Amino acid sequence: MDKLSEARKIIDRVDEEMAELFCRRMRAVEMVAEAKREKGLQIFDPVREAAVIRENAARVRDEDLKSYYIDFLNSNMAISRSYQSRLLDGMRVAYSGVNGAFGHIAALRIFPDAKAVAYPDFLAAYDAVEQGECDCAVLPIENSYAGDVTQVVDRAFEGSLYINGIYDLEIVQNLLAVPGTHISDVKEVISHPQALSQCANYLREKGFKTTAATNTAVAASRVAESGRHDVAAVASLQTARLYGLQVLEKHINESSNNTTRFAVFSRVENRPTGNESQFVMFFTVKHEAGSLGKAVSVIGENGFNLRCLKSRPTKNANWEYYFYVEGEGSLSGESGQKMLAELKETCSSIKIAGAFEREILLKEESE
Repeated sequence: MDKLSEARKIIDRVDEEMAELFCRRMRAVEMVAEAKREKGLQIFDPVREAAVIRENAARVRDEDLKSYYIDFLNSNMAISRSYQSRLLDGMRVAYSGVNGAFGHIAALRIFPDAKAVAYPDFLAAYDAVEQGECDCAVLPIENSYAGDVTQVVDRAFEGSLYINGIYDLEIVQNLLAVPGTHISDVKEVISHPQALSQCANYLREKGFKTTAATNTAVAASRVAESGRHDVAAVASLQTARLYGLQVLEKHINESSNNTTRFAVFSRVENRPTGNESQFVMFFTVKHEAGSLGKAVSVIGENGFNLRCLKSRPTKNANWEYYFYVEGEGSLSGESGQKMLAELKETCSSIKIAGAFEREILLKEESE
């Protein structure tokens, strides 16, 4: 047998083995997709993929072949993501608002292959997941300009869902109008009061009359339906595309540091094990002097960085409060279990609201 025939026989045998291994791998991918649906996790996990490629590439000792193997792994990852997208095509994600609202934008940015389902308010979207109407909900918990979204934080304290991810959406406001409008034509600007406030200096300098709407996307819809050139809306670039509006001027909000943090709520708990993971926890403390200080000390003494600590009334009795905590580190390990055991001695109640690998920035799309 000549070398070419021998090589082809070897390749045929290897390809047969690889076909079987490929099918086994894709069955595992199906399990990954189902877990991500249950936990409300993104398909693309760049940190996990980089770790897999790094660990597997180290197994190839032939440096001439290593770069080709990395290409092979990258191709495998892309195929896996594509298959997961198909499997998650029917995933339903709840959000509060209407098409083009920032909640809608965040939901589609996090889950681009899912069906985003609108609900009239935060509580309705949360309840839709508890009741099984949707797989997960994407809801705002904090804005760098306006502060906490207390309705959502309170519901997270009271409800049964887990926070399996936090995503930061950079909020960029733009002046939008029907096509053919010149900025000199505009006399009135419509938007949500918070958006108008964020752009107050710009709008005042231009001498525009301002009118409040329930939502930035609702404002854009009203402008589009009116067909008028003397009225404009303040909203996102994605909203402009959705309603066929022209962008008269970009980035008119006063502060360039305007970000909303969106949490993904799911019925199934995620349990990341990495030391760089983050967690959200609620606790109440006993009515004893120094009890809050002890709780905070327990967290720090066990090696966990406390990112934030906030208090909210429990609404069960006057002057009773619960504490919202965000921390860094894995609760699954020995240190995490020790910390929780010590907290139980100091706190009257503890609730682990969720855990995730890291907070992710979702940048506004360009036009």
